[in-house]
Amino acid sequence: MSDDIKKQLGAVIDSYKEDLCQMADEIFDLAEISGEEYKTSDILCSYLEKEGFVVERGTGLETAFRATWDNGSDGPVIGILVEYDALEKIGHACGHHLQGPAGIFLRSETVKCQRFCRGDQGVLCALLCPAAKINCKRMANKRAGALIYRVTMDTNDDNKLNQDNAQGEANGMPISYSLETLPVSLETEMKRSYLDYAMSVIVGRALPDVRDGFKPVHRRVLFSMHELGNDFSHATKKCARIVGDVIGKYHPHGDQAVYQTLVRLAQDFSMRYPLVWGQGNFGSIDGDGAAAMRYTECRLARIADAMLDDLEEDTVDFVPNFDNSEKEPSVLPARLPNLLVNGSAGIAVGMATNIPPHNLRETIDACRHLLHNPDASIDELIARMPAPDFPTGAIIYGLKGVHEGYRTGRGRVIMRAHTHFEETKSGRQMLVVDDIPYQVNKKVLVESIARLMRDKKIEGISELRDESSKSVRIVMELKAGTFGEVVRNNLFKLTQLQWTFGINMVALVDGRPRVLNLREIIEAFLRHRREVINRRTIFRLNKNRMRGHILEGQAVALSNLDEFLRIIRNAPNPPIAREQLMSRGWKSDLVSGLLNAAFNPQDYRPQDIDACYGLLSDGLYHLSPVQADKILQMALQKLTGLEQDKINEEYRQANAQITDLLDILARPERVVQIMDAELAELKDKFGDERRSEIDPSGDPNFNPLDFVPEETMVVTLSREGYIKRQSLTEYRSQRRGGQGKAAAKLKEGDEIDRIITASSHDQALCFSNFGRVYALPIYQIPEGSRTSKGKAIVNLLDIAEGESIMTILPVSRFDESHYVFLATVNGVMKKTSLKEFAVIKRMGKAAITLDDNDSILTAVITDGTQDIMVFGSNGKVLRFDENEVRPMGRTARGVLTMKLPEGHKCVSMFAVHADTNMEVLTVCANGYGKRTPLADHPKHGRRSQGQIAIMTSERNGELVYATLVNVEDTVLVLTNNGRMIRTTVESIRQSGRATQGVKLMETLDETVVSVTRVANEDAEDVSTDAESHGASALAGEATVASGELPVPSDDENGENE
Repeated sequence: MSDDIKKQLGAVIDSYKEDLCQMADEIFDLAEISGEEYKTSDILCSYLEKEGFVVERGTGLETAFRATWDNGSDGPVIGILVEYDALEKIGHACGHHLQGPAGIFLRSETVKCQRFCRGDQGVLCALLCPAAKINCKRMANKRAGALIYRVTMDTNDDNKLNQDNAQGEANGMPISYSLETLPVSLETEMKRSYLDYAMSVIVGRALPDVRDGFKPVHRRVLFSMHELGNDFSHATKKCARIVGDVIGKYHPHGDQAVYQTLVRLAQDFSMRYPLVWGQGNFGSIDGDGAAAMRYTECRLARIADAMLDDLEEDTVDFVPNFDNSEKEPSVLPARLPNLLVNGSAGIAVGMATNIPPHNLRETIDACRHLLHNPDASIDELIARMPAPDFPTGAIIYGLKGVHEGYRTGRGRVIMRAHTHFEETKSGRQMLVVDDIPYQVNKKVLVESIARLMRDKKIEGISELRDESSKSVRIVMELKAGTFGEVVRNNLFKLTQLQWTFGINMVALVDGRPRVLNLREIIEAFLRHRREVINRRTIFRLNKNRMRGHILEGQAVALSNLDEFLRIIRNAPNPPIAREQLMSRGWKSDLVSGLLNAAFNPQDYRPQDIDACYGLLSDGLYHLSPVQADKILQMALQKLTGLEQDKINEEYRQANAQITDLLDILARPERVVQIMDAELAELKDKFGDERRSEIDPSGDPNFNPLDFVPEETMVVTLSREGYIKRQSLTEYRSQRRGGQGKAAAKLKEGDEIDRIITASSHDQALCFSNFGRVYALPIYQIPEGSRTSKGKAIVNLLDIAEGESIMTILPVSRFDESHYVFLATVNGVMKKTSLKEFAVIKRMGKAAITLDDNDSILTAVITDGTQDIMVFGSNGKVLRFDENEVRPMGRTARGVLTMKLPEGHKCVSMFAVHADTNMEVLTVCANGYGKRTPLADHPKHGRRSQGQIAIMTSERNGELVYATLVNVEDTVLVLTNNGRMIRTTVESIRQSGRATQGVKLMETLDETVVSVTRVANEDAEDVSTDAESHGASALAGEATVASGELPVPSDDENGENE
């Protein structure tokens, strides 16, 4: 091709560039998902006809056409070709829709213009200009319209092409380009074919439409049942009949694919709100398949009406089925937000969707909020629907992944089964599973637990059985001495009792797959409902207009009844009577009054009725052909007086309905009101409570203390390591010398070793005889009755064999200004920053390096300005400044303080401010004690024997405990047999240091082992009698204090509490 011809051709192409781009935009902005490929066909035909093409429409298919162009001279007439690939349900159901001749052929930029050009046919070349000129690549990606057929050809073929053209001209034969086969590279054709197939699967099978939440097969099943009248108010029909109807009319695939869809719609463990009611075996949560379709029956569930309501009122587009013999809806009206309520799952080519189900009440609340607040944020919607709601129940463990999915479209839901513990008749513990996570096969779950038991990966289960019937019940009997919480946590870790649901909210929006967040899904649903209501309103308006138009004619006839009867009686035949009735105007006061009262009478006229009919400016009413026909068809009974009144009243009602429908179309707020009312009706009719419990503790921002009521707890620890907590209110005050009440029912040989009071929000630092420290939240200590022995602490802490807890220190906060002061039974003391104990893993950490035959006595918290008082079993006390012991690291040994005689040991230690008004309470093994003013105990150096605190004797026994008290306090005195007495400090006589004190508790054949102080509590009524074991467990309001002293308070006296 010469350069001059190329320039001329280029100029022609450029001149058509703007028109071509405009045409492309018009074509590809059409919503082909709604079946508007007919509009695309019309636009293409109109454009070609304007350019001089002869267009023959309907060549084989409804949307196909043939366009030819003849320049009136010798030479070829070039046919132009394109392949359509219209969207779902336009053609074949599997996605390969109406591929055939359709219109115009837009070329790829690699196709050379000269291949289609000869002489004056340059105008034709403008339509076939390079893709770069009309942005063909962009249009080729628009899957909502006609598929751009992209052909590639190697540029090296130009020379051969020119030779072929020259040879054809030499032979005097026109070259027929319309039948020419263009070479296409294999790679390009494979890419194009794969993309076509992928899009057909995505659109036609795998992904739900965001508007009604259905894939095509679900939509077709419900529509077919609706067409058969198989709704909830009628008898069931065989599933085989439903399946046959679906595959015969709408879905030409295997019957099992359709039947499995029908089965899933009826399964209450698969669908949060089943849309089909099934009779027969429809499968089970064990993975059992449904019975054959010839045995099962079904009908639509009541809630399915919400998906199909108003389908006959032109609310959605209907498109041809795969063989053009039937029509089916491209989408359902869907009053129910089904995509969120029932969720969806599917795998397509290169993408997948997994949307969880939700509670209907919560979903509708979110929809209504966005409806009334279009600018609402995602967080506002999350506040109304915080998490999915699965049909199988279970616990949603943590919300971080859920809310991430709501915000971005991708996240995860961690689910845990509900479990509880029961006791058998023999007293053994059973772990019972009450439900299982969504989409978990119960049979597989039980088998996996049995396999773990067999492989010894989970120990402590003696028997496993499935006792499920209508509800899930999996029972595991535990072996004696097994801690159930440990077994349950291992099951969560190793089995599907804890499972993850991956959120991937992908749906079709305008025929294109998109990842959507929560707000976008609700917005799309509300847009769809707004369109449905508008289309329904227009349908009803047209229907009422036509009905009103007919009633207008009948009202006019009744107003001129005698004249009408005369004309009809005298006419030789109905057509002449019809013509005579229409040939003149009629007067009717009723019709004139109603139409003249209207703001615009034309709004009440059907659109297809000419303006020459109706009430004209002359004040007379002229009948239309429709009205005349209906008048001639009126039954004689309509002429009675009562029937005339009914017609007139019906006409007034029709006018009122038209007025209301026009108001709906004119005022968007009316549409919003209708949408809101319909959603509220759904909520009232079908709303129910959540099945899935929300447990936010899996959230990293979750603070478990927010759910723990703060109260003062009594924590006891026995010598053999049994620990428990109970409310302080179970121990009421008794007079000094009382017998107390049982604090624990211990097994033979065991005895209570430690007792503290602490807040349920405190952290307990547990110091062991190996010099290690462990952390245990107070609320995690098992709660028990007063007489229960508690739980073995080895099941709560990861302590070594032979290791035991020596003391427990409750801490409410960790900071750098306070210290942990440790004392050993041999008088070694050490001071370490409290901050070093803030983070302690389950394995614990070193707290002190101990000498042989030494162990930790106790620990207190100091603020760096206090005195330390340490007491020996010989009744002596040593008071010194805490700064005489410098701060050390956790693993340091410490320094010696009190010098003890051989055979004696340290029994108590606490910290005190110098200016405190508190007193020292000392208690001996035989239940005798006294309180002494703090000022009676002067300070000494840390390396001394101290001075007498209480006289030890045969009557008193050795000193076993000492603590600080106020006069208004109460104290708990505990014996080695587990009896405890709570008495007021005021009732204990104040004595000097070198005295024996008074009896605090009747010890009988036991000894006192521990004393703890309950500070700043309003004294309860003192009771002299020993209360029963079923004492009240009302929450106390006492502040926290203990013999080991928690964090110092900031009160005005600066004393330790």
